[in-house]
Amino acid sequence: MRTFTLFCMILLTSVTFAQPEPVTKTKAPFLWENATVYFLLTDRFVNGDKSNDFVHPVSPAPYRGYMGGDVAGIIRKLEEGYFTQLGIDAIWMTPLVENITAGVDEGTGLSYGFHGYWTKDWTRIDSRIGDEGLVKRMVELAHSQGIRILMDAVVNHTGPVTANDPQWPSDWVRTGPRCTYQSYATTTACTLVENLPDVLTESTAEVMLPQHLVEKWKSEGRYEQEVRELDEFFARTGYPRRPYFYIVKWLTDLIRDYGIDGFRVDTAKHTEEDVWKVLKEESERAFADWKNLYPKKKLDDTPFFMVGEVYNYYIGAGRSFDFGDRKVDYFSHGFDGLINFDFKYDAQKPWKQLFEKYDGILHGALSGKTVLNYLSSHDDGGPYDKERKKAVEAGTRLLLSQGMAQIYYGDESVRSLSVEAQGDAVLRAPMNWEEMDNPLKQEVLNHWRKLGGFRQRHPAVGAGRNFSLSDNVFGRTLNSDLYSDSVVMGVGLSAGAKTIPVGKFFEEGGRVRDSYSGKEGRVVRGVVALDTPHSVVLLERQD
Repeated sequence: MRTFTLFCMILLTSVTFAQPEPVTKTKAPFLWENATVYFLLTDRFVNGDKSNDFVHPVSPAPYRGYMGGDVAGIIRKLEEGYFTQLGIDAIWMTPLVENITAGVDEGTGLSYGFHGYWTKDWTRIDSRIGDEGLVKRMVELAHSQGIRILMDAVVNHTGPVTANDPQWPSDWVRTGPRCTYQSYATTTACTLVENLPDVLTESTAEVMLPQHLVEKWKSEGRYEQEVRELDEFFARTGYPRRPYFYIVKWLTDLIRDYGIDGFRVDTAKHTEEDVWKVLKEESERAFADWKNLYPKKKLDDTPFFMVGEVYNYYIGAGRSFDFGDRKVDYFSHGFDGLINFDFKYDAQKPWKQLFEKYDGILHGALSGKTVLNYLSSHDDGGPYDKERKKAVEAGTRLLLSQGMAQIYYGDESVRSLSVEAQGDAVLRAPMNWEEMDNPLKQEVLNHWRKLGGFRQRHPAVGAGRNFSLSDNVFGRTLNSDLYSDSVVMGVGLSAGAKTIPVGKFFEEGGRVRDSYSGKEGRVVRGVVALDTPHSVVLLERQD
């Protein structure tokens, strides 16, 4: 399988810069640079097992408590083929580790850790959303469909302090000051919000296991095993027993235990960048160990992938994030990609300007790396289309742009982003399965499915070079010694008869198919004539 790894490296570096000659397409490989990622809040997706539904001791504010979604629900949708119909390459889910049990008043009402970001124990799957056996089944089922799993990884903070949950000791966490974001130090050595303990990731002091974890593990009958594994980890690595090295060990156990394919790293800019380099190195080792142990279960030899949330990182910044007094290149500290906070603004630009900008940067300053584009998310109060009035165009812009594409659950089904709640809870309503029979929403869903399937079949869409054939027609090509792919895409076109210039992307006289309408045509004098009722044309070679 070394040939495939070499081939992926060639793929990213040997793209043609001139308009291409016609190419012969072989089976499309998986590339993270072209991946369509489905991001879901596990608790809000599907309630597949009502027996683990959480009963709140005190009622939460609207949309701020557990609502029943679980791993069993994700398994159900995998079995139904929901993700494959959308052309999904990877599922990113919120953290599955055990969270605190009590509610916390965040200033917007009583909230519980349904989102998974309030860690209590990194070594245990939260029983309110599933168990170890279900997680293994989910990953295996996803892999059987060619879908990879990204798990959210949190190192920066623990769960809030409550009267009912044990507190982390002062040599592990700080409880102040609040971050002011004026410099590197006031972004990293501080707490994000009140009552959210910040892990002392910069500390050089070695620490003992927190007493509350010792007592918890003993009560669960696994203290000796956890301690033995920690001793083996620190003996193998030679790392000092600082707080974040413990967490690195616990997070990479998720890879060894379940075979997950990557991490989406939460609050990355709030932690020293060297932490992420260590996490990546240990994750790669854990992924290799899992593949060696289960060679028949691995998808291929694609390396472990890590994408980071560096809040307010914009693709236009290239490889640097500026803290004001210091610039950091996170791509040199373990990250293969970063979430792109630029995209929701760039998506408002003319098609040609959007595509040419991303082509220039992804094949220039960010060559060999990538970004994860999104239009809505769980904590962005200013999404591209909050009122969901442009759901069709949103899908077109997201899924036909270069770079990775993140679908936030419900983007494809016009789930409301304006429910009666406060703060980020308005973005976190349950998935609107009950509305799927609505003809207008079904039309939007079908649009996203067509685009997602086309993108998945053609890595040139997200990972290839862009060529502007007009203001609304674009060619994409991806060429290497082992794989070639060319497509032509028309966007914002008039309904009815239309003529699509294809340049040299398809040979003269060659048959092509519009993947969007299903209609076929031939190349005559460098153009393809079609008559479709759609504004989108997705041309692929018809063999």
